[in-house]
Amino acid sequence: MFEDGQPVKIKSFRWDYELRRVPSLGPVLESEIRDGDVFLVDANVVSLYGNALDEILARHKHRLIQPDETQKSYQQLEPIIDWLIQTGFRKNHRLVAIGGGIIQDICAFIASIMYRGVEWIFIPTSLLAQCDSCIGSKTSINFGPYKNQIGNFHPPVLILLDHGFLETLSREEVRSGIGEMMHYFMIAGRADMNRIADDFEAAFTEPDKLSGLINRSLEIKKEMIEIDEFDRGPRNIFNYGHSFGHAIESYTNYAISHGVAVSFGMDIANELSLKLGFMQEDDTMAMREVLQKNWWPCDFPDIDIESFIEILGKDKKNLGKTFRFVLSRGPGDMFLDKVNNDDTLREVLSERFNHYKRHATRE
Repeated sequence: MFEDGQPVKIKSFRWDYELRRVPSLGPVLESEIRDGDVFLVDANVVSLYGNALDEILARHKHRLIQPDETQKSYQQLEPIIDWLIQTGFRKNHRLVAIGGGIIQDICAFIASIMYRGVEWIFIPTSLLAQCDSCIGSKTSINFGPYKNQIGNFHPPVLILLDHGFLETLSREEVRSGIGEMMHYFMIAGRADMNRIADDFEAAFTEPDKLSGLINRSLEIKKEMIEIDEFDRGPRNIFNYGHSFGHAIESYTNYAISHGVAVSFGMDIANELSLKLGFMQEDDTMAMREVLQKNWWPCDFPDIDIESFIEILGKDKKNLGKTFRFVLSRGPGDMFLDKVNNDDTLREVLSERFNHYKRHATRE
């Protein structure tokens, strides 16, 4: 489906939308963009790809945005919305996002609330956005230090995927994307887990290998989001590693990238699953062997357990005072379950954090 390069239709409650791979973005944008469309663009992307984007941006209203998590708040969105209204943006116009997940979230959330909903187009430029967030319909902004607490579902009408944007990514940015793909591959089963382990190093230097992993990641996600777009049932397993990963991001003020934090988060979820009797030690160690490929180097900090648990308590999957985490019985067998705020959780967090800290200088 994704491997043949043909456009892919994604089913959605709002409208079906298309993901299209393009060898060169410029000519496609020329044919797709209409009068009145407005671009919200990652400022870093413009600095890297200005020559490819200058001509079309010169003819259309656009606003450059720094891709920083602090931009994902009501306070930072207000001037963007004010600018759109003041410059004549109307309900029949479309927003066009060019950037990674932060620009995507900003654009999608504004599109979802602007005039009770306008259409938008997404050109993802980061690996994390190309392999994961570009499909699925979610929009999210942060509330204070708490990540992705406010949002809704508002899919784009079109996604244009140009793998050329990935050529300038740093190794750390690729690691972040691979960490997110790892969680899909772990959920899919042992064969996919072994595939990403085997292709891990090649993904940093061989575009075909990386492209193949992106395709498979999107296949896994597409199957689930078309069953449960609103995260009310089966799709919950995609939060595997994310409760702990988001808390690590928040605690470190995003010094640890999302995908690397999720790589740690999956390991914590596995260790907790082992301690609670759901997982066999052989599976825990086999999965750790894959996950730790993506951990180092990382300047893992000292983490106060009680402060970390307080952040975990803000996770939007929790019900009442009980934690809800995605746990595992092994590759391909993840499930959402209630977990008590007790000594077992603290012991797992303490042991894992101490381990990561001891090995933080590993190259």
